[in-house]
Amino acid sequence: MKKRITIPEVVKMLLPVFMVVVFCLTRHPVRVLADEPNLKLYAKAAVLMDADSGRVLYDLCGDEQLPMASTTKIMTLIVTLENADPEDTVMVSSYAASMPQVHLGIRSGEQYRLKDLMYSLMLESHNDSAVAIAEHVGGSVEHFAELMNRKAAEIGCRNTYYITPNGLDAAEDGRIHSTTARDLALVMSYCITKSPQKDTFLEITRTPDYSFTDLSGKRSFSCTNHNAFLNMMTGALSGKTGFTGKAGYCYVGALRQNEKTLVVALLACGWPNHKTYKWSDTRTLMEYGLDNYSYRSFDEVAIPREATEAIPVKNAQGNEIGEDVYVKIRAVTQEGDLARDGLLMRDDEKITVTLHKVKSLTAPVPKGLEIGTVSYLTDNEEWKRVSLVTDEEIKRIDMGWCIRRVLERWFVKSE
Repeated sequence: MKKRITIPEVVKMLLPVFMVVVFCLTRHPVRVLADEPNLKLYAKAAVLMDADSGRVLYDLCGDEQLPMASTTKIMTLIVTLENADPEDTVMVSSYAASMPQVHLGIRSGEQYRLKDLMYSLMLESHNDSAVAIAEHVGGSVEHFAELMNRKAAEIGCRNTYYITPNGLDAAEDGRIHSTTARDLALVMSYCITKSPQKDTFLEITRTPDYSFTDLSGKRSFSCTNHNAFLNMMTGALSGKTGFTGKAGYCYVGALRQNEKTLVVALLACGWPNHKTYKWSDTRTLMEYGLDNYSYRSFDEVAIPREATEAIPVKNAQGNEIGEDVYVKIRAVTQEGDLARDGLLMRDDEKITVTLHKVKSLTAPVPKGLEIGTVSYLTDNEEWKRVSLVTDEEIKRIDMGWCIRRVLERWFVKSE
């Protein structure tokens, strides 16, 4: 006769297994596992971007809109640099002085040089300095937020909404202060590669220490850069940390090494006591980019021969009435973002070329008329475009031309 196992005995048998599972889960924090490539990250959302092209090299929930805490301040800084004079005098309002920690401790009625507050903003991430800057540049926090959102749209951000200049959690009209890892990487890429103020942006964000006083000279301040990434990897360029209760630890950083300019953006990368997770994720992604991507030229793939072949023009003036006329075609590289010579790519990726070109034209045809394009694509996204344009003017048959042709033939026959 089989012995019946009681419920207490079952619990006793399974207890060791349960304890092992609990130990494993608590001994090492659960990491987010991305599909391809198989990188283990702590962040809820992460993007690795080629700053020069804007191409996303790695994406983990990169379009999920999340709070971004003080990484907001890279936009605050670039909007300020592009819209104000660093030597401006900033008058502190009572609202700016009321901002919570982390703060510089400025007081209502005090005056500061704008440049000094920008260092306070980026090195120590002071929330009161951010508001004082915003009120000075935009007239109010609300108007400054409009400048921030306008700039984000210009850069190409699709899912970003700024409410505050300091990144404190905020909501209005059913929307929250938020961005995506992709948009955050785009903003940093703009700040270090495209902005007319990129050199000053880098100078400020890379400064180790900075000291200043208010304009009266009565109060002195010292700021220390808390961006540990600057000393983590060779070629580290810039970065900004952030933390709020809703956002968790966030980070955006940039690195330039061996012709590669990489940006990492991390959102919701742990909560206390895990503030080092962002450094681990940043290194993992930067090393992945450096090890797996290299600069490849689009010259690897030649323009198709038929792209520049002459095409027939109907109703065109020629040497004889009814004679076939062809217009010459030349290739012209587009200006702007689609004029690049190459792209960061993996060895297993391919460059493909697509040709779009009209088969014929009808006169008159001006010189320089675009009649087609050659597109260079990787992963079904266009990265370079060459325009095909007419290399000569072709005139239309008219009565004057017909009369001249008839007279020329009559004189030739008369002779």
